[in-house]
Amino acid sequence: MGSAPDTATVFSAWMAEHGGIVAKVAGAYAREERERTDLAKELMFQVWLSVPRFSGTAKAATWIYRVCLNTALTWRRNAGRREQRHDAGIAVEGLPAASPGPALAAERNDLLDRLYGVMHLLPEGDRSLLLLQLDGLSYRDIAEVTGLTENHVGVALTRARQRLAAQLKGVLNELE
Repeated sequence: MGSAPDTATVFSAWMAEHGGIVAKVAGAYAREERERTDLAKELMFQVWLSVPRFSGTAKAATWIYRVCLNTALTWRRNAGRREQRHDAGIAVEGLPAASPGPALAAERNDLLDRLYGVMHLLPEGDRSLLLLQLDGLSYRDIAEVTGLTENHVGVALTRARQRLAAQLKGVLNELE
């Protein structure tokens, strides 16, 4: 008789397949390396805690995004009151790389750093929507993660892209 996989097994499989989500969300919501590492650990901790609540009605990636984005938003709001959390043995370094290969890693990291820098200037809701779209999620999947309707996702993404374009134009003007 087979039993349901335990939390550790599910979590390990999720991180092997979708660990890049943790890195992307941490990059979008934390500016400095130390903050990104702390946030990534918190995201992974919350994903771990969420495993027993996962019913399988959504895709694992959608579930992980929902947990990570909600955690990141709460983390940003609580930044002033945050206590240092002790390392729970979660290795952030073991997350799958979000880069296509070592040859393009430096260039891509530079572009991502600039994009994240501009995204930090946007409201948190815009950041969430843009991050999900940049990762290739459909409007339906974004709606499932955020709790918005598909139509509202389309409208909100259009406005978020306009605000991002305005911020990018401002950054480009500063560089000239």
